[in-house]
Amino acid sequence: MFLIARMKTLLFPLIFALCFLMLPAGMAQAGTVTFKIVDASGHPVENAVVMSAPGAKPSVSGTYEMRQEDLTFDPYVLVVPAGADVVFPNLDRVRHHVYSFSKGNRFELKLYGKEDARSVTFETPGIAAIGCNIHDEMVAYIRVVDSAAYGKTNAKGEVTLNIPAAGKVTVWHPDAMGRETSVDAPAAAAAPIAVTLKMKPKAHAH
Repeated sequence: MFLIARMKTLLFPLIFALCFLMLPAGMAQAGTVTFKIVDASGHPVENAVVMSAPGAKPSVSGTYEMRQEDLTFDPYVLVVPAGADVVFPNLDRVRHHVYSFSKGNRFELKLYGKEDARSVTFETPGIAAIGCNIHDEMVAYIRVVDSAAYGKTNAKGEVTLNIPAAGKVTVWHPDAMGRETSVDAPAAAAAPIAVTLKMKPKAHAH
């Protein structure tokens, strides 16, 4: 009996390891990766969108919102999965006329006032540049994604993603020269992966 128990103790870890190796590649390789986005001077870049390869169908859940307050869109950059509804509440005392002429996500929300809101469904992956037909200085961007993993950098220029598998990751910022850059990312990393973006002069303060 002792010998049988001893054999079970030795075999179970081996069987578990073999089962893990037999998992599909994406499942076996999934892990957490932190990205650190900086400009050419090494300063952190906020509002950079980092996303894994396209072609997935990310779940659409939660509330997505782009407010109008103090004659500014907030947030400056919003990232949403394809098919998401975005609410545009007006918190200003003046009326706004929100629109986008971007291909695939064109819309127009005609004049509406304080404490009113309108919503738009964004179906097409890509970039939607948002403006106000009354206040030209109001500019923002919505990045619509069809990636399994995506996120936006914080004030420290960092974002952590659960990467489904090693491969190309795209980094995008509306104020970056060229806007998009691709980097190779592992399925998991102990230290942050640094990515440098060349930003446009006098880029948006956000």
